[in-house]
Amino acid sequence: MSNNVEADFSNYVVYGPEANCTLALCPAELSVYQYRPSLAANVCFLLFFAIAGIIHLVIGLKWRSWFFVVCMSCGCICEIVGYGGRLWLWQNPFSFSGFLMQIICITFAPTFFTAAIYITLSKIIVYLGPQYARFRPKFYYWFFIPCDLLSLVLQSVGGALSSTSEGGSNAAVNVSIAGLAFQVVVIVVFIALTFEYVWRYRKGQRITPHTTPLSRGFKIFSYFMAISITFILIRCCYRIDELSQGYGGDLIHNEGLFIALEGVMVLVAAYTLIIAHPGPVFAGLDEEKIVQETTMAHDPEK
Repeated sequence: MSNNVEADFSNYVVYGPEANCTLALCPAELSVYQYRPSLAANVCFLLFFAIAGIIHLVIGLKWRSWFFVVCMSCGCICEIVGYGGRLWLWQNPFSFSGFLMQIICITFAPTFFTAAIYITLSKIIVYLGPQYARFRPKFYYWFFIPCDLLSLVLQSVGGALSSTSEGGSNAAVNVSIAGLAFQVVVIVVFIALTFEYVWRYRKGQRITPHTTPLSRGFKIFSYFMAISITFILIRCCYRIDELSQGYGGDLIHNEGLFIALEGVMVLVAAYTLIIAHPGPVFAGLDEEKIVQETTMAHDPEK
């Protein structure tokens, strides 16, 4: 941007709670994102996340998978609010309230989706056999859910710091990056432990084969669960790279990449988790009873 352009608008505030620019006064290129968000793309994301949220709510109520449905519903609501904020930025790219709505809600919404995925691993272990796991089934959600909450807190604090920033401090960006980086580490650990369990399960099956083969429904459930966590991981890596450059970097000004690697990745994850809903697969699964019976069967002192 040339010095002449900056001088022409030097009396206007383009970012922060005191921003006084509007499209009638300033070009969108002076805003944080340096573009006017796409009306069509953001309306589509808002509507599709709303539909996904409704579907998750209906399926969750039907199968009474309360934790899963609460997590997915909260995630979809955050996405809806976030893309509502981007629609506000379409109307006025200098709206600080719209900026905060989308930077906070869209950034941490996927942590609710990962929480739903983490809790499902314990059900998979109970379903296939707790004896093959390195840890007891409850360990997985007592470990991963607090980690997910810590990631959520860090990203929320980053968003909160944005509300007091005038654009000269990187504290908000750094805290958000810390939350996203921690989320990536937790996801990678989760994937590693999942692969380890699969390896131990297959090894055990060569010794004592499962009495009944895995159902087609369970295999489809597993494939789509894997797709969802992979897409969320890709999205988190993109957001770290984007925010690492700060609000003045090139990536944050590229709406096409944001749509593809943020919006589409998370939207696909939300819909694959409809197919990978645990309700139909684990209906009637008595986790406590199975874990107790398995523990007694493999405890030589009992």
